[in-house]
Amino acid sequence: MSLPLLSVVAFAVAIIVSCISEINVGVLAIAFAFIIGVFFGDMRVADVAAGFPTNLFLILVGVTLLFSQANVNGTLDKLARHSVKLARGNLGMIPVMFFLLPAALSTFGAGNISTTAMLAPLAMPVAGNLGISAFLMTLVVCCGANSGALSPFAPTGVIANGLLARIGIMGQEWPTFFNNFIAEGFVGLTGYMVFGGYKLFSRGSSSRGVRADEALLKDEAAFTWNQTLTLVTIGVLMISVCFFGIDVGMGAIIAAAILTLCRAANEEAAIKSMPWNVIVMVCGVTILISILEKKGGMELFTTMLARFSTESSVTGVMAFVTGLISVYSSSSGVVLPAFLPTIPGLIEKIGGGDPIAIASSVNVGAHLVDVSPLSTLGALCIANAAASENRKVLFNKLMAWGLSMSVVGALVCWVFFGLL
Repeated sequence: MSLPLLSVVAFAVAIIVSCISEINVGVLAIAFAFIIGVFFGDMRVADVAAGFPTNLFLILVGVTLLFSQANVNGTLDKLARHSVKLARGNLGMIPVMFFLLPAALSTFGAGNISTTAMLAPLAMPVAGNLGISAFLMTLVVCCGANSGALSPFAPTGVIANGLLARIGIMGQEWPTFFNNFIAEGFVGLTGYMVFGGYKLFSRGSSSRGVRADEALLKDEAAFTWNQTLTLVTIGVLMISVCFFGIDVGMGAIIAAAILTLCRAANEEAAIKSMPWNVIVMVCGVTILISILEKKGGMELFTTMLARFSTESSVTGVMAFVTGLISVYSSSSGVVLPAFLPTIPGLIEKIGGGDPIAIASSVNVGAHLVDVSPLSTLGALCIANAAASENRKVLFNKLMAWGLSMSVVGALVCWVFFGLL
């Protein structure tokens, strides 16, 4: 077997394992990288290790630590509870608020998974108390969280922008974010309205439901000193990155250090709650991708993708393929590191294309399916559904939605990023 083919086979095995098991594919990917690079590719151990994405790792550690501190000290939860009250009195607007709130929190840096983990225990019982469909509430929460996932401050955005930087695409953080935000918002809010959300605007909520809702959301206490300091620190970081060009990784690490020195959060709890599994996964897959690049495997993989694509259809094709894989695998940990590096070679082989359009199709395709109950986001919403909710029915609805999103995502990306 040729070395390029061997590296592609190892890469395919890693993706398949990520789909069918709970094994952290990052560890497996690192092992494959050493085996192929050292034993078959005549590389030194140091040469293989050089593929470790040091800058991406530091950015992820800084950003996730900062927002883990904000989560541990209750800042994000209190911010969410105060925000939800803005929709009081309008039943149809409550799910809309549960789209806008996770979108904002995810954009500010909490990320899609952490935001959903924080809001699902709040949103799903509210839906049960007020007679709102658990399916609709899951759609708005998950799509809202995913709409902000590609923010330069969010872990997934950090991953995507770091991978794009490795292939020479720089300074596209905000176009990448807005493309994903528009696509996720369009699909999520359209789905909400089409599947019954419009009826809620003309419905009144029962007094019993409102009382239960108020009991769930009661939290009139002001922000504590630690929480206020956390909000100010995050705000200064965002302003510094947006208007003064401060590197987000450096800024996040400095901000996290300030909160640590001020004892604003339990340091041990914050570090434990960081998504280390995703960090290991992303870094491990990136090391294996570097071996593919050095040994000709990426060229072969790109050639395979190009056989199914043309310049006019590539956005839809990439969204469909990434969506199918992402139903069963990690969007940020496996799909983005696998497909974003193929963009330059893919454009060359099909004779043209917009790199940001293709990158956005990969991002959107991989994340639209995350409402599936097989994904972390969908599973969190099912787990927190009201006791009166039939979880089996909810599971089936979300599974059908998630699988259909591979097709819907392909059409949306083809129209938004291919035709328009």
